[in-house]
Amino acid sequence: MKYINELREGSRMSGIYLCRHRQAAVTKNGKPYENVILQDRTGTIDAKIWEPNSQGIDEFDVFDYVDIVGDVSSYNGALQVSIKRVRKAQEGEYNPADYLPTSRYDIEQMYQELLKYINAVKNPWLRKLLENLLVKDPQMVKRFKMSSAAKSVHHGFVGGLLEHTLSVARFCNYMAKAYPILNWDLLITGAILHDIGKTRELSEFPQNDYTDDGQLLGHIMIGAEMIHDEARKIEGFPADLENKLKHCILAHHGELEYGSPKKPALAEAMALNLADNADAKMETLTELFASSGEASGDWIGYNRFFESNIRKTGEI
Repeated sequence: MKYINELREGSRMSGIYLCRHRQAAVTKNGKPYENVILQDRTGTIDAKIWEPNSQGIDEFDVFDYVDIVGDVSSYNGALQVSIKRVRKAQEGEYNPADYLPTSRYDIEQMYQELLKYINAVKNPWLRKLLENLLVKDPQMVKRFKMSSAAKSVHHGFVGGLLEHTLSVARFCNYMAKAYPILNWDLLITGAILHDIGKTRELSEFPQNDYTDDGQLLGHIMIGAEMIHDEARKIEGFPADLENKLKHCILAHHGELEYGSPKKPALAEAMALNLADNADAKMETLTELFASSGEASGDWIGYNRFFESNIRKTGEI
C-alpha cells in the first residue's frame, strides 16, 4: 500500500484505506456514480466509482476500511482516484494507526508523565478526584489517551487531548513555581481536567465529530458536570474546593465570547487560561507550518484564527 501523500498522477492505487465519505450522485447525462473520500494518516483523496453496479464493487459504508484498486489522475489541479474494485476489509487486515492522524509523541510516555503530576498533588481531595477519573477508570483512561483535543484547529488527532493536557500542565507547573500566589495543587488539577469534557463532546475516532451532548452543552459545561458528579462520589469533598475547581474549568477560555460561561476570578483560573491559549496557538502554528510545505516559501498567507498574515521566521 502507498500512503496518499505518495500517490502521483498516472499511478495505480492499491491497498486498504479508510472511507471518510460516500455519496451517490448523477452525471449531467443522468448516469449514476458515487463520490468517495479515502483517508490514511497522511491525508485524504477524492475518489469516484463510475460503475457502482459493476462486478467487483462490493458493499461498504462510511468509516469502513476498504481494500481498493484504482487509477490516479488529475482533475482541476487535484489528484483523483477512479475506483475499479473495492471490498470491505476485515478486522485484522489493517492497523487503524495507519489511517488516523496521531500524535508525534508516544502516547504511553505522555500518560506516564501526566501520572507524575497527579501523584505530586498533595491535597487529598483533589488527588482522589484525579485518581478516580484518570487512573482507576480503565474506560476513561483509554478514552482520554485516544481522544483529540478538537475536531479541527489544533490537536485534532489521536492522542491530541493527552498531548494538549500535558503541555498545559507543564505551562502551569512553570507559572506556579514562578508566582507564589498560585496554588499548585488547584492549578495543576485544573490543567489536567480543563478539557476532560472533550471525551464526551467529541465521538471516538475515526468519526471525531460532535456528539449530541457536545452540540447542546459543549466541553466546558460537560467537564464541570463531570467534576461535580465525581466529587459527589467522594464523601466529604469540600463544596468550596469543588466550586474553585469548577470555576477554573468554566473560565479557562478567558472571555465570554470565546465560550467561557465565566471570566476568570481566581489567579489559578487566569493562569490556566493563559496556558491553554498559549499551547493552542503554538500547536496551531506548528500544524500550519507543517501543512504549508517547503514550496510555499516563508510567507504562508492570511490566517483567520490569528487574524494575521503569517510568515515563517526562516534562517537568522
